[in-house]
Amino acid sequence: MTPAARRVRADEGARVRELRLRAVRDPNAALAFLTTYEQEIARDPAFWDARAASGASGDAGAMFVVETEGEWAGSATVLVRRAGDVDHTGRRRTEAHAGIVGVFVDPAHRGSGAIDALLDAAADWARALGFETLSLDVHVDNGRAQAAYRRAGFVATGEEFTTSIGRELAMTRSLRTR
Repeated sequence: MTPAARRVRADEGARVRELRLRAVRDPNAALAFLTTYEQEIARDPAFWDARAASGASGDAGAMFVVETEGEWAGSATVLVRRAGDVDHTGRRRTEAHAGIVGVFVDPAHRGSGAIDALLDAAADWARALGFETLSLDVHVDNGRAQAAYRRAGFVATGEEFTTSIGRELAMTRSLRTR
């Protein structure tokens, strides 16, 4: 069965927390996340409730999850930034922008199609808001993630920059319908 992604629900803060803690414990987390397990475990439950609520509705951002047999297998979040906004990497956006952050697929579910379901759900949501491209940043040493993103239609833009986790590569996916 092909995994299907859905938007997180506002009442799923505890599940959002549990998945994020699994994500930042992943051996590749240092190449993928701007926070650590210690930072995330210290957050109050109200933080996770607010994160779920903001990811569940509105057009400033959306969080998507893949669920397999009752277990969350992965997640991805899309954040919308307007022209002039500063994004999560500290870059000022020159135009409106829909960008994916916080992508994680549990190792037990990698290769199952979960990443494709998440990226497609994110793309569909951004397209519905009128965006023609979807972007993401990936660590230059995270070849596994780069390959998954290329397979899903993302291409490197040629832009590289440095964040707190090192060199990052910008990638985009066209959302224009053919």
